[in-house]
Amino acid sequence: QVQLVESGGGLVQAGGSLRLSCVVSGSIFSINAMGWYRQAPGKQRELVATITRGGSTNYADSVKGRFTISRDNAKSTVYLQMNSLKPEDTGVYYCNQIIISTATIPIHSWGKGTLVTVSS
Repeated sequence: QVQLVESGGGLVQAGGSLRLSCVVSGSIFSINAMGWYRQAPGKQRELVATITRGGSTNYADSVKGRFTISRDNAKSTVYLQMNSLKPEDTGVYYCNQIIISTATIPIHSWGKGTLVTVSS
């Protein structure tokens, strides 16, 4: 069974930085694209960033230039470096292995996520 374990969230002031990590077990990490999602209070989960198995990245317009997704296949881990954080970045952040087609489709059940709170 695939497990997704996110970590690295916390409380930070606006303008600060956080680095999130997600360890994937029970799946062949290197063959799949990965995505970071977030869910703000009272809102639907949204896709924030993706990285293909070859390392190509894509970002939501709201985080472009501030967030960086990366992966370490040897550690079965995907990262999200978040800089210049804004209060609107507040939410629970999740990772998942994804299929990128005409849409981006998460493959597995969601983990518990990690909470990011940005104070103004």
